[in-house]
Amino acid sequence: QVQLVESGGGLVQPGGSLRLSCAASRSIFSISVMRWYRQTPGKQREYVAQITAGGNTNYADPVKGRFTISRDNVTNTVSLQMNSLKPEDTAAYYCYAAYSNRPYWGQGTQVTVSS
Repeated sequence: QVQLVESGGGLVQPGGSLRLSCAASRSIFSISVMRWYRQTPGKQREYVAQITAGGNTNYADPVKGRFTISRDNVTNTVSLQMNSLKPEDTAAYYCYAAYSNRPYWGQGTQVTVSS
């Protein structure tokens, strides 16, 4: 019922910035919550940030003050602006959406922070 297409990943030096985008196939007004998670091989997927239909945002401690989640209701897109990137931010980043009490996931986009 919801297709999620992620983009924006890439290679960046420490201290640099990237902006990830997650485009949904239906109006995000209908989506209860959208989140970003990240995962490195062999490790459990970890929560990064979320934004609710009401506009409330929340961030995991490691990214507070550096990452910003936002939404564009015209393009049905949720973005994650990542500033002051650190090597430990390196991971595959996944978009998540809750719609009609069901979870939906994007395919992921790789972020690599390295000098």
